[in-house]
Amino acid sequence: MRRARVAYGGVIHEAIEWGNQLKLADGRVVGEDEIMWLTPIEPRTVFALGLNYADHAAELSFDAPSDPLVFLKGPNTLIGHQAYTRRPADVTYMHYECELAVIIGETARNVQKEDAYKYVKGYSVANDYAIRDYLENYYRPNLRVKNRDTCTPLGPWLVDVMDIADPMNLRLTTHVNSELVQEGTTADMIFDIPSIIEYLSSFMTLNENDVILTGTPKGSVNTVVGDVVVTEIEGIGRLVNTIIGEEAFTNR
Repeated sequence: MRRARVAYGGVIHEAIEWGNQLKLADGRVVGEDEIMWLTPIEPRTVFALGLNYADHAAELSFDAPSDPLVFLKGPNTLIGHQAYTRRPADVTYMHYECELAVIIGETARNVQKEDAYKYVKGYSVANDYAIRDYLENYYRPNLRVKNRDTCTPLGPWLVDVMDIADPMNLRLTTHVNSELVQEGTTADMIFDIPSIIEYLSSFMTLNENDVILTGTPKGSVNTVVGDVVVTEIEGIGRLVNTIIGEEAFTNR
């Protein structure tokens, strides 16, 4: 089942996919053009992996890491489907990153790999923009690279874990203005989902609605104001995002 959170009539609703429409928890059926998409869950801690695809590491002239490279993201980075991402006026290189998002379903501590999927609620699509102008070290991205407001679209759906037979064999693509610019597969992750959950839960507690962004394959290129970026993962969904400039946030 595909689940969503939407705003309709000034109220936040849980919803499910209903053909080409959405069915709200109160039974009403509404069109996609009638609602505002929110992130499919209210995220708690958001973990993001760097260099988790060997081809992307090679693209950046780095060796594949021997341990997961993990950083955290603040809540203001996250926006929903069909929302707008702000591109700072002073940057020269801002690129998308199509990523499989893993949503934790229950409290997890000291989880073994073979049990890891028991703690997963479901999956979503994320687009974790990076601003290379601010990058100091690929292994330790600073806050300005990965914690900009509006720079992590997430959604549109939360897909139940039982509906994805093999999350480690899904095709990922990114289109910019309808042109295919990135293509890969989750099979190429260096650290798979069970390994990541085992690693994180070995030293900290994971909670329901924690989110793990699992990295991106090669193919990241610069984007500019006006670009429509579509990140899509097989069986999970199609996430649409538009880049806008600083002037949209300036009061005159």
